[in-house]
Amino acid sequence: MLDALTVATAVAALALAAWCGWAAYRDQPTKDWHFIGMAVVTLLTLVQLVVGIVQLARGEKAEQGTTIFVSYLIGSFACIPAAGFMSLAERTRWGSITVAAGGVVLAVLQVRLYDIWGG
Repeated sequence: MLDALTVATAVAALALAAWCGWAAYRDQPTKDWHFIGMAVVTLLTLVQLVVGIVQLARGEKAEQGTTIFVSYLIGSFACIPAAGFMSLAERTRWGSITVAAGGVVLAVLQVRLYDIWGG
């Protein structure tokens, strides 16, 4: 795995969580610019998914197992889009809280991915 990409994804996820948490604090639902932020974070996770699969295809191995590594990669990729869709269903401050929670979960998944790879 690329350590810089993992750190960048975790930091972007925490920034998104703080941004949506601030919107929730101000009693606002997710807005269009929040979805742009979610798209940026999702793009980072897509790059990470591709890099992880390419490294596995080249013969590199995750320290704690390939299956769990791929599962965490897919879960990381799905985390923010799932939170975004749930926030569309709840157009109140709770939608912003859902995305903020998704950002925190993604940051934790990044730490775990680093661990699984052997960091």
